[in-house]
Amino acid sequence: MAAAFQNKSHGSQQTTAASVEMKIRDATEADLPAIIEIHNTAIASRISTAQLEPVTVEGQREWFHAHSPTQYPIWVAELEGAIAGWLSFREFLPRCAYQGTVELSVYVSEKFRRCGVGKRLLQEAIARGPQLGMHSLVGLIFGHNEPSIALFHLAGFECWGLLPGVARVDESPRNLTIFGRHL
Repeated sequence: MAAAFQNKSHGSQQTTAASVEMKIRDATEADLPAIIEIHNTAIASRISTAQLEPVTVEGQREWFHAHSPTQYPIWVAELEGAIAGWLSFREFLPRCAYQGTVELSVYVSEKFRRCGVGKRLLQEAIARGPQLGMHSLVGLIFGHNEPSIALFHLAGFECWGLLPGVARVDESPRNLTIFGRHL
């Protein structure tokens, strides 16, 4: 599921992307605890992921190692000496004709929401995607996740489809919107 980006303000914790340099880099195994913490916060919110149970570092090691920096990387955004967010790529569908179309997911720490982290991660994916052999990016976003939908629209993604009521979150049906962009 793409994009944990909620429209929340955290007062004095807010940081502006312009005031502090943000670094986007390949994730290392040492980043996995921060990645998991951000993901588990998104799971608890029930707005941005179809994963409904918290995950553990140990349980996600195989997922982490299945990503290759040269094909389906995981990137982290560092801000103020912390992991502010992350982006991962994965195969869209296993058929040959879909090679080069990649699903991406973006998650941002609660502390750093509305600081430009999600925007920068998407910009990096758009800029570097062709070097990784990608021609199309796809994000799968719950229909009620308006902040993520707005983020993807701002990055030039268009709504390519709607799967009504295909997910059940705490017994509530959720629409899945498919956003895409050609590179």
